[in-house]
Amino acid sequence: MKKEIILREKIHLLEQEIETLTEKLDSINAAIKELEDLKKDIKGLKVFMGGSHPDFKSKFPEIMQKVFKKS
Repeated sequence: MKKEIILREKIHLLEQEIETLTEKLDSINAAIKELEDLKKDIKGLKVFMGGSHPDFKSKFPEIMQKVFKKS
């Protein structure tokens, strides 16, 4: 009887841990989706800027180096 109670408690704890992990995974997947959308937006902006301002393509790597040096 005592073993059954202990086993039920362990199973309940495992179910709670699985539920917590599932919630975390869902939030991580949402963040990944948002990052993928942002990546596509940035690519679109780069294409647009490259077409509107031809010198943008040559200056963009220089701009990015300055941005990341400040961080």
